[in-house]
Amino acid sequence: MIKAILIVFVVAVMAVAVFIYSGIYPIGADIPHNKVEYWLLETLRENALERSSKDISVPSLDSPELLLAGGADYNDMCSSCHLKPGKDKSDMSLGLYPTPPNLASHEGALAHDNADEGQLARRQFWVIKHGIKASGMPAWGPTHDDKRIWAMVAFLQELPNLTAQQYQILTARDPNDSHAMAH
Repeated sequence: MIKAILIVFVVAVMAVAVFIYSGIYPIGADIPHNKVEYWLLETLRENALERSSKDISVPSLDSPELLLAGGADYNDMCSSCHLKPGKDKSDMSLGLYPTPPNLASHEGALAHDNADEGQLARRQFWVIKHGIKASGMPAWGPTHDDKRIWAMVAFLQELPNLTAQQYQILTARDPNDSHAMAH
């Protein structure tokens, strides 16, 4: 019995190795995952995010200064993928797979509607800071301190409720802002 299990295990490992080294897996971002792959990756991501973010302490996010600072950063760094009020697609959002959530919409922002406000904020903070492998979501932690990341989280809390005009006002960057991205 043990010999049969060992043979099955060795054959399975060899089959996986042949598959990996064959190069036949469709790696292009324009070819969606099949249902099994999608379920595996979604389940892995969701459980990893829940575990990784559960002990993060959420500061007060209701400061107008945080909202303004986070808005300017969101506009510069996030809106091409996660969109602005009044937009439902962009070249970036259409070209990425998986498609990034539209954080300017209630559906995209509340994709995890079973999470309370604190859980959502912890999750957003962790994702902004650490990114998501193989998704196009970069890790901003190496270049942004926690205060700056919390400012983006504060902005994300309000984003789905903003009109295009409110968004434009809240995301305007002061030319003297030391956080402005170099161009």
